[in-house]
Parts: sequence; C-alpha cells; structure tokens
Amino acid sequence: MIFRRSALAVVFAALPLVAQAQSADEALEGLVLELNTVQDVGQACRLTFVIENNSGAAIDAVSYETVIFDASGSVVSLSLFNFRDLPVDRPRVRQFDLPGMTCGAVGKALINGANTCVVAGSDSQVCHEALKLQSRTDVELIG
Repeated sequence: MIFRRSALAVVFAALPLVAQAQSADEALEGLVLELNTVQDVGQACRLTFVIENNSGAAIDAVSYETVIFDASGSVVSLSLFNFRDLPVDRPRVRQFDLPGMTCGAVGKALINGANTCVVAGSDSQVCHEALKLQSRTDVELIG
C-alpha cells in the first residue's frame, strides 16, 4: 500500500513537467518570429529578428508590413521588412534599421500582415495563419 502511494505521488508530481514539455513543443510549431535585440547603431535603431520556420512548408519569400510605434503609442513609421526565404526547420536572423530613431524611443512593433508570401507547392496562408510572435526585448511585438 505504501509503495502504491509513493508511485502515485511520483506520477502526479511528474504531470506538470509533461504539460510543460507539451506546451514548449506547441510553441515551436508554426512560423516563430522573435524580436531578439534592439541596438542603437549610429543614427538608427537596429531591430534584430530570429525567425524559425517550423510550419512544414518551405517559404521562398516573405515580407511583412511592419508598423513602429513610439513610447507614447504614436505611429512613427510603416515599412516592409523583407525576411526573404525561410527554409523549414532552420533559423534565420534578419536585421532592419530604423533611421533617425533611437531604440529608447521605440515602444512597440506591429506585424500588420504579410505583403508578400511565396510558398512553393503549398498554401500561402502559412505566412499569416502560422505566425507566432514573441520578444526578448522591452519592445513589444504584436500582430
């Protein structure tokens, strides 16, 4: 009886770990776009993105309309960020400069939608529907 209780306690204690592992796996599916760093470079703020295509479909070309807001919430720029080709299961790093802006002035970035999405042999909706956004910086990435 004591052995059964101990075994059950071990099983129930492990359940949260299994749930965390499943959540981590789910978070990796799709097209994961992470704002990794922001850095002042000369007269510009450089945004560095890490993008992982875990959608199962190779993307030949993708560009996103990106809106930059200042710290007070006002729109300061609207640009097309060209992420180019995104092979399946291979991370890519892309950098974009915001001329005439310091990183301290950037409040958030909005991925407003895909302007270009070329997916060979597959539905181009992957660029829209599979997109998952995250940020490692103080600048919020929304979409």
